[in-house]
Amino acid sequence: MKNKISILLSAVILFVSGCNDDFLNVDPQDRYSEAAVWKDPAYVQSFVNGIYTGIPFPFGTLMLSSAVDESMAVWDWETSRITLGVVTPSYYASFDANFWTGSLRDMVWNPMYKNVRACNLFFEKIDGVPFTDDDQKNYLIGQVTFLRAYFYHQLVSFYGGVPLITKAYDVDDDFSIARSSYSDCIDFIVAELDKAATLLENSDNKAYATKGAALALKSRVLLYSASDLYNTNASWTGGYAHPELVSHTSGTRDQRWVAARDAAQAVIDLGSYSLYGGENPASAQAATDNFVGLFLNNGSEEDIFLQFFDITHATEWNAPHPGLFNGPNGWHNWGGNTPVGQLVDDFEMINGDKFDWTNPVHSANPYQNRDPRLYATVLHEGSLWRERPSDVVAADRIGMIQVGNYKRADNTIVPGLDTRSGPIEDWNGSYTGYYLRKFIDPSIDHQFTKQEWPFRRIRYAEIILNLVEASIELGDEATAKTWLNKIRSRAGMPPVTDTGDQLRQRYRNERRVELAYEEHRFYDVRRWMIAPSAYQNGRGVFVNGDISANNIISNRTYAVNPSAQQRAWATGDAFYFLPIRLDEINKNSLLVQNPKY
Repeated sequence: MKNKISILLSAVILFVSGCNDDFLNVDPQDRYSEAAVWKDPAYVQSFVNGIYTGIPFPFGTLMLSSAVDESMAVWDWETSRITLGVVTPSYYASFDANFWTGSLRDMVWNPMYKNVRACNLFFEKIDGVPFTDDDQKNYLIGQVTFLRAYFYHQLVSFYGGVPLITKAYDVDDDFSIARSSYSDCIDFIVAELDKAATLLENSDNKAYATKGAALALKSRVLLYSASDLYNTNASWTGGYAHPELVSHTSGTRDQRWVAARDAAQAVIDLGSYSLYGGENPASAQAATDNFVGLFLNNGSEEDIFLQFFDITHATEWNAPHPGLFNGPNGWHNWGGNTPVGQLVDDFEMINGDKFDWTNPVHSANPYQNRDPRLYATVLHEGSLWRERPSDVVAADRIGMIQVGNYKRADNTIVPGLDTRSGPIEDWNGSYTGYYLRKFIDPSIDHQFTKQEWPFRRIRYAEIILNLVEASIELGDEATAKTWLNKIRSRAGMPPVTDTGDQLRQRYRNERRVELAYEEHRFYDVRRWMIAPSAYQNGRGVFVNGDISANNIISNRTYAVNPSAQQRAWATGDAFYFLPIRLDEINKNSLLVQNPKY
């Protein structure tokens, strides 16, 4: 019977093809051909939209914060190999482009060059598109110019100087190309962003690049370029033969700081942005509420470049879902990227003093009278969160974080609902005693519902901090303190009066807490060359207390957990950069490996 069906089907095909061979040239119905795309401006806009999706979205299972001293991934998933510094040219851990989950895999060499190729293809085809006016064409050119600069900035931040490719290679092309110097890469990126800024205008639609976004990214690029790592002439490498690949080898550092300062000032001078909620909160609680609200809206006066994610059509289990992935396990969430104690401890006291576990007043009530941003960033023992799920609410009717062990009147010990020994999702409990609060909407039941708020890819507070850093390094401390204190005032914190290196350290701490979890710290640790101190064992907190018959917790005591996660700067200074993958070296004989690998 199968043979008869096959013969009949073959006859039908032969008959149809004999009558009309056009069926062989039918366009696919589920996609557009390349030729069709470049004949229609609307399709070209869709193509550009697709390039935007190449920017990794940070609310996946693994966050970049867990690759540095901000958080710990409770499931590990090879992030501990990163924080132990054992990445090699043959082993990328969760940075590997073929790793099975997380956004770290999308940040590195292969995915970024795939994005660059899409940009290059656009530039090769755009002149043949029948636009009805030049404004639409120039707008799209500005978008893609910005995007290509963004992707190259990502590559340079991970690898130093990289091959600058401006054509869309085909499979038969010779892929041999040498790395450009770090300085040449920075010059290229800055020129691209200057061009983009001339082609773009400011707009309320901050999901697309604007003039302000181009100038803001330029500010970031030039700030990095002026930083310690890139101005050592590679002296830390122990004789690396190609210092030009990982640092500037000409020009002066003061010139670079001036360029960074001027780039930040140019964004400020646009007059298009301001700090969300103003600079004078009515109370510490108002400052906390304001900082919470900054991240739970679809755009504000502080936002420069927003990144949205299409939640509606995201069907994969690991599609961005910040509340489920990072919320406390006692709410049936996964407790994923939990803050480490070092980050929590770096939030100052409300009077501006440094928090200190050896201070008996501080350690007795470690979460009392702290920087208001702490309560908007971290969930800690005793934090009020949201109503518990129906199967848990009887054990906690006020929705309070429980990460301790509590003693009943009969001396039995009850583990907190949000611990790894508790009755709910114990495998997802925090090792550090903290959970992420920032970005997560408490009005949503994240066990069942995804939130749709965008990620702030660039916001105005970063630009202010960029200006502060450049001003400090140029010796203009008055300007630095004026602008730094705007950030602190908005946060409900007192002004700083420090000078010299104390001011520098105060600024760095301010940047750390203000921009926590926003994908800055990984790069800041490297460009400031402070990784040996940053990659210490991840700390946490031990909590004990009493619990009554009606589940009221009292008499809490706290102690530091000195080693919630083992960490080390094991490979030494090599890990200031990622290594180039061995298979890339093998494919391209002109590539030079990064130092110490």
